[in-house]
Amino acid sequence: MSKREDYISWDEYFMGIALLSAQRSKDPGTQVGACIVDRKTNRILSVGYNGLPFGCSDDEFPWVRDGEFLDTKYPYVVHAELNAILNNRTASFEGNKIYTTLFPCNECTKAIIQAGIKEIIYLSDKYADTDSVIASKKMLEKAGVKLRQFKSSRDKLVLSFSPENISYNNGQ
Repeated sequence: MSKREDYISWDEYFMGIALLSAQRSKDPGTQVGACIVDRKTNRILSVGYNGLPFGCSDDEFPWVRDGEFLDTKYPYVVHAELNAILNNRTASFEGNKIYTTLFPCNECTKAIIQAGIKEIIYLSDKYADTDSVIASKKMLEKAGVKLRQFKSSRDKLVLSFSPENISYNNGQ
């Protein structure tokens, strides 16, 4: 029997982890996930999603985009990339890579650069024309951080939590 040929690539796996992490976000408008990976061993070092800091109730803070600044989500939500950096207490990120579902803002970019991450693989660049992302790209270029938009030959990957749908022997 030969090995399976239709397995997912490392890029698909790690972006899949970032996408799955994004599903933990309580934000009704934007769910973002991030996965930091050791570039040499392909081991996951940390994950994060956009959400409130520990100890801050998801029910007591606003989730709206518009209104007075303190009445919106913006001063309270920790972005996925920063959460992934802060969620790790032991590993060095020096020279490693981050997979993120949305191109990082300028604030997360500062943290990415300071953490020593050297490659960003992103799914969407939805806000490419905003000042925040323009500033991010300027800093990343000067800091020598490689940028790569995620590409896959797959349109989607379906997960099932039904035990009947899991193949333990690939049908053999």
